[in-house]
Amino acid sequence: LHIGILVSILSLIIYCLIRDSHRVRDLSGKHIFITSCDTGLGNSLAKWLDKRGFHVIAACVTEKGRQDLQSCCSLSMKTVNLNLADPSSISRAVLFVTEETAGKGLFGLVNNAEGTTPVAPTDWLRIEDFHSVLDVSLIGLIEITLKLLPLLKKAEGRVVNLINAKGLMAFVGGGYNLSKWGMEAFSDTLRIEIQHFGVKVSIIEHGFFMAGVVSSDVIERDLLRLWNRLTPEIREAYGEKYFAE
Repeated sequence: LHIGILVSILSLIIYCLIRDSHRVRDLSGKHIFITSCDTGLGNSLAKWLDKRGFHVIAACVTEKGRQDLQSCCSLSMKTVNLNLADPSSISRAVLFVTEETAGKGLFGLVNNAEGTTPVAPTDWLRIEDFHSVLDVSLIGLIEITLKLLPLLKKAEGRVVNLINAKGLMAFVGGGYNLSKWGMEAFSDTLRIEIQHFGVKVSIIEHGFFMAGVVSSDVIERDLLRLWNRLTPEIREAYGEKYFAE
């Protein structure tokens, strides 16, 4: 019995030593850039990391989101407007991050943005419907990651891509599922290629959160819009009963 207790205590001590060896030290000198912080996971993470002592740079889509976040956090919290579908907006945000990090490099990049609608049967959609989602949730995130790689390599930082696990199931047409699978592939490739520079790449496949998601009313209105623009032949082929269900 005594030997068992001793082994248990020794195992606990070893576990604590290993765990503590992975703790991030000197939080105040480390900058983390997070996309899509208006609401939801990005907003909560920005506030939590700010309280922990990191230098957080939070990107918001709207001016209201930016001001609300700035008003409830510490003075070290910095915010910037970012439209991931606009290359010039991405360039301005990257310049802002470069100036804020002041030669220290970027310790963390958290990609969180989600473009959702439109979602519908594939042959109800046009190519611009795919662009409206992919330009934000895939192409935009890839572009800002590529432009921030020099800062991440300088700090031997990490990239954390938040991906809704529900998006990995092909349950409906549109760009949403494509963007999630695309970010998985991009992350896996980048992880292998960038590890040589000391940069880590992680994927967090989270569950479905209600905060900040598109409401069912918005999705239904969008489906009605798509239905009404279909040709009579396609509407007749699917039928009103299919649309209602």
